[in-house]
Amino acid sequence: MRALRNLRLIGLALAGVVAAGTAAFHFILHWTWLDSFYMVITTLTTIGYQEVHPLSNTGRVINLIVIIFGVALVFLAIGALTQALLEFELQSFFGKRRMERDISRLSDHYILCGAGRVGRSVARELARKPTPFVIIDTNEAKAARYAGDWLVMIGDATQEQTLRDAHIERARGLVAATTTDATNLYIVLTARSLNPRLKIIARASEEDAEKHLLTAGADSVVSPYLFAGHRIAQSFLRPHVVSFLDQATTHLGMDLEIGEILVSQASSFAGKTLGGSRIRQERGVIILAIKRENGMHFNPSSEDRIEPGDFLIAMGEPAQLRELEQMARS
Repeated sequence: MRALRNLRLIGLALAGVVAAGTAAFHFILHWTWLDSFYMVITTLTTIGYQEVHPLSNTGRVINLIVIIFGVALVFLAIGALTQALLEFELQSFFGKRRMERDISRLSDHYILCGAGRVGRSVARELARKPTPFVIIDTNEAKAARYAGDWLVMIGDATQEQTLRDAHIERARGLVAATTTDATNLYIVLTARSLNPRLKIIARASEEDAEKHLLTAGADSVVSPYLFAGHRIAQSFLRPHVVSFLDQATTHLGMDLEIGEILVSQASSFAGKTLGGSRIRQERGVIILAIKRENGMHFNPSSEDRIEPGDFLIAMGEPAQLRELEQMARS
């Protein structure tokens, strides 16, 4: 904010005038440091107390210089402070209105309930895609911290009105990622009642909470502690596999990504065999599996047929996957 920068510069200049004026009264007129400082402050604040000591012509010249520069800087500081407060209030008002307008336009988006470590990690991944999402959190300070980068709402996600304000009826999915299992359970129950078709993923801290969350309507439950333990064990037992998956899913070390691609009815791939589609030869993309309604078919052969509604689990460069995704739609 430019007003704050100006205010800092004016403050430094004002401090310089106070120091110079105090030094001038002390060294030229031989006043004590306290009397010199007191004289400068009473002059700058225009209080109008009597002079500490009778002023000679030299003293009056020093005082005039302090008045000209110091009082001018004081009024400039007041103006800059007023401008900074105005800018802050206006930015807060219009920023809030703009965020409310952007949230009202959301469709086919994700709702992240909780801006803790898990919620922030999900938000970063969705933003990298990018995919539209909104974060709901009860902590105003935490919400304000991320409001500049992401859409954030302050509210209680267990309340119906809060989820309606996030347009849950138009959402694609919801993540219940608060720090307590009880809160996540209430969020899942409320969200499922408002949108039966919504995909809901919940975080669970305790192992016993998983079955309750699934019963409440969550499609899947993730335990950060269980995942971390599994990951640590696999890093010991299969370090190269873990390294490969990291590189394939997070772009660490090489430009590679694993994605899922929906084959539409109008796709040129629909009805063709995997070999006949020439995805590997022409696009440089490896099909790892085909997800169908009856389950996951791993390591498909060239004779396996691609049907509309299939999800191709593919590995390749991000640009290749985006191109293949477009071809699979039309």
